[in-house]
Amino acid sequence: MTVAPAIIPDKIPPLPPQFPSNPRTLLLQQCKSVRDLRQIHAHIIKTGSSLHHSTAENLLECSALLIPSAMDYALKLFDEMPQPHTEAFNIMIRAFILTRSPTNALYLFLRMLAASIYPDKHTFSCILKACSRLNSFEIGKQVHAYAVKCGLGCEEFVLNSLIHMYASCGDVWSGRNLFDKMPERGIVTWNAMFAGYFKFESWQEVVSLFRDMLKLGAEFDEVTLITVLTACGRLGILDLGQWIEGYVQENGLKSNQNLVTSLVDMYAKCGQVDKARNLFDEMVFRDVVAWSAMISGYSQWNRCREALELFHDMQRAGVEPNEVTMVSVLSSCAVLGALETGKWVHSYVRRKQLKTTVNLGTALVDFYAKCGFILNALETFAKIPQKNAWSWTVIIQGLASNGQGEEALRFFSLMIEADFQPNYLTFIAVLSACSHAGLVDEGKRFFRSMSCIYGIEPRIEHYGIMVDIFGRSGMIQEAYNFVIEMPIKPNAIIWRTLLASCKIHKNVEIGEESLKQLVKLEPSHSGDYILLSNIYASAGRLDDAFTLRNQMKEKGIKKTPGCSSIEVDGVIHEFFAEDSAHPLSMEIYDKVDEMMMRIKESGYLPDIAEARLDAEEDEKEVSVSHHSEKLAIAFGLIGSPPRAAIRVSKNLRVCRDCHLATKLISKVYEREIVVRDRSRFHHFKDGSCSCNDYW
Repeated sequence: MTVAPAIIPDKIPPLPPQFPSNPRTLLLQQCKSVRDLRQIHAHIIKTGSSLHHSTAENLLECSALLIPSAMDYALKLFDEMPQPHTEAFNIMIRAFILTRSPTNALYLFLRMLAASIYPDKHTFSCILKACSRLNSFEIGKQVHAYAVKCGLGCEEFVLNSLIHMYASCGDVWSGRNLFDKMPERGIVTWNAMFAGYFKFESWQEVVSLFRDMLKLGAEFDEVTLITVLTACGRLGILDLGQWIEGYVQENGLKSNQNLVTSLVDMYAKCGQVDKARNLFDEMVFRDVVAWSAMISGYSQWNRCREALELFHDMQRAGVEPNEVTMVSVLSSCAVLGALETGKWVHSYVRRKQLKTTVNLGTALVDFYAKCGFILNALETFAKIPQKNAWSWTVIIQGLASNGQGEEALRFFSLMIEADFQPNYLTFIAVLSACSHAGLVDEGKRFFRSMSCIYGIEPRIEHYGIMVDIFGRSGMIQEAYNFVIEMPIKPNAIIWRTLLASCKIHKNVEIGEESLKQLVKLEPSHSGDYILLSNIYASAGRLDDAFTLRNQMKEKGIKKTPGCSSIEVDGVIHEFFAEDSAHPLSMEIYDKVDEMMMRIKESGYLPDIAEARLDAEEDEKEVSVSHHSEKLAIAFGLIGSPPRAAIRVSKNLRVCRDCHLATKLISKVYEREIVVRDRSRFHHFKDGSCSCNDYW
C-alpha cells in the first residue's frame, strides 16, 4: 500500500526524522483521529520505519484498538503486511472482540493457523472469548484441545478464559473441573468461576464458592462482592449479606456506587426494606440501577404505595427509568389498581420506542388485566413480539379473573397449538377459569390431564381450586369428600375455601367441621370465625353467631376490616366500613343516601344479614349501606365526570348486598363499575355483572 505523504500543519509538532526504537508511546500520545493516523503513517513510510515489524504493529494497535472509526484503516494495514507475526494477529483478533465481531475473530484465527503462525497465550485467551460471545461450545472445546497441544493448556491466562468459556456455554461443571485442578488461583480466576455461576443463576454455588474463598483466605474484590450480594438476595441469605456490608464499611468501600447498590438490592430482596432504604438515602449519587433496586424491593414486599411514591421521586430527580423500573412499577400499579400511573408507563414505553421484551410486555398485560381492562390486555398480548409460557399464563389468568372463563380455556388451546409447554402456574390459571365460570366437568378433565398428559403433579394450590370448583357449584358434599381423599394433607387454605363455599350455600354442618380443622392449623385467623358466624346468621342461628364472635374477643382475635380503594385524578383514596376519615366524608355519605334512595326505587331490598351482628335492628340497613365499597363508589360518582367508568379494589370478597346494590347503581347512574375483590373482577353494567351472579 502506498500512502501519499501528508503535509503536517503547523499546530502539530514536527515528528523526529527517525522514529525511536519503541514508537508505541509516541503513537499513543500523538494519534487521536484517523487524520492524525494518516499523517503519522505517511511519516513512517517516508523514514522507512514501516519495514520494522514492531513499528507496523504499533501502528496497527493504534488504528485497531485506540481509534473506534479506524477499523477499516487497520484492516488495510494488516492485509498489506507481507508476513504478519503472532502479535499482529492478536491485535486484530482483540479488535474484533472489542467491536463485537466474534465471528470475524474466529475466521482470522483460522487464517492464522492456515499460515502456520503459532498462537500464544494471548491468542487463545481472545479466541476463547469469541467462543463465549458466540455460545460456541464445540469450537471452544476444539480450541481447548489445540491449546493443550501447543503446551499452553496450563497457562493461567488461558485457563481463566477456558473457565469463562465453558461456563458461558452452559458447561459450568467442566469450568469448575478446570478451576479445581489449578494449583494457584488469582482474583481473575475466582471471578471467572463466579461469572459462570452468575450467568446460569446458580446462586447456591456462588455462596458456597465464596465461603470456600473465605476459608482459604483468598483475595477478592468489589466484582466478587457484587456477585455474592446478588446471590444472597436471590436466596434470602441475610447473614452473609450483613457480613459483606460490615466488610465494606471497615474497608472504606462505600464510595463504590455499584457495590452499595448491590447492598440495597440484597437487603430489599431479603425483606429488610427499611434498611435498604436507609442505604439508598445515604447514597450521594443514585443511578437508574439504584432507583430500580429500591422500587423493586418495595414492589416485591407488597409495599406498592411506597414503590409508586419513590417512582415519582425518581421522575422528579430526572432519572430515566429502565425495563426493571417499568416492570416493578407496573406490578405495583396492578396491585393498587393505579390505572393512571400504569397507563403513563405504557405511554412512556411507546413514546421512547422502548423494546417490548417478554418481561415488559407480560407486565403490561398483567397490569391491564388486574385493572379490569381485559381488552387492553388482549391487545397488548397480541403485540408482544416474543411470548413465553408465563405470557400465556398471565393472559389466561386475566381472562379468568375478568369473567371470561370459556375464552381463557380457548387461549389455553391456542397456547398448546403454539407449542408452549404449560407449567403448574398455567394450570392454576386454567382451573381458576373453570371455577369462575362454573365449568365443573371441564375442571375435572383439566385436573386429570395435568399428570396424565403433561406430567405435572398437582400441588396444593390445584387441589384448593378443585375444592372451590365443587363448592361454588353447590356440590358441598363432593367438595368435602374430595378434601378427605386428597393424597396430600389439606392446609388451611383448602379448609378455608370449603368454609367459604359453605357460607354461600348455608351448609352449617360442613362449615362447623371446616372451622374445627382450621382452628388446629391457624387458630388466630379472624376471617374463619367471621365466615362461620355469617353462616349461623344466615341460617337464623343468631345466638351461635354471637357466641362465636365472643370467642373471638376472648381470644384477642380481631376482624380484618374491609377496605376499598379508588383512584381519582391519579390519587388513590381508601375507605373502610362506616369510615369518616375522608375530608369529603359528609358529601360522600350524602351521596350514599341518594344512591340508596334511587336504587330502592328500582327494586333494591337491603340484605340486612350482611350487617354488623352488634347493630340494632333499626340500624342494620344503615350499617349495610355504609360498607367500604359503597363509600368508594359514592366518592367515584362525586369525583368523576358523568358516564365515566368507576373502578374499585377491595381487600375482601364482595358481599351479596353490595353485589346487588352495585348492579342497580350501574343501571340507575348509567355507569360501568368495575370492582376487584380478592379473587376476581366484577364488571357491572346496565344492571348486570360479568360473573352472572356466580362468585
